[in-house]
Amino acid sequence: MKQKLDQPSVEGASSDTALYPGRFQPFHLGHLAAVKHVLSESSEIIMMIGSASQSHTLENPFTAGERASMIKLALDEAGVDPHRYFVIPVTDLQVHSIWVSHVCSFVPRFDVVYSNEPLTRRLFIEAGFTVKPIPFFKRKMCSATEIRKRMLRDSSWEELLPESVARYIREIQGVERLRDLTKTDKVEADM
Repeated sequence: MKQKLDQPSVEGASSDTALYPGRFQPFHLGHLAAVKHVLSESSEIIMMIGSASQSHTLENPFTAGERASMIKLALDEAGVDPHRYFVIPVTDLQVHSIWVSHVCSFVPRFDVVYSNEPLTRRLFIEAGFTVKPIPFFKRKMCSATEIRKRMLRDSSWEELLPESVARYIREIQGVERLRDLTKTDKVEADM
């Protein structure tokens, strides 16, 4: 087996720690189903919060800290043993050829990566990691992009999130934040 980049083999080390990278903007029921699936095949999961320095945009409205809180709330609500997961934010790196080693420098050792995102899959495969797909859960609705659109339209977004996450988003006024981000201070030129 090819040596994994920045992941030296250690005699007797656990061989079933999984990395699950995602932006989690916000953490929804599809993410929760993915965590349960990964934990059915692995003893531990590293939830890697990608784009950790991104926030307060329409695509990335929540901070890394807010996303970490959402994940913890959801996993606590679902009864996931906190000894079985890590939540680690990782900043973006715009040089794809070294991104995997960048990720490896932020997270504990892992043996397998779970992702459906094409670029993420390709980069980890090229670095010598085993990459497995995640079964989709109600994909048309359980998409963070769709959920953010529903938040903007005030259209039944809460049903797609764990209750604790929906409550947290209300507490931090996440919907109001998204709506504010759609506004502009530009004035159309008089005709």
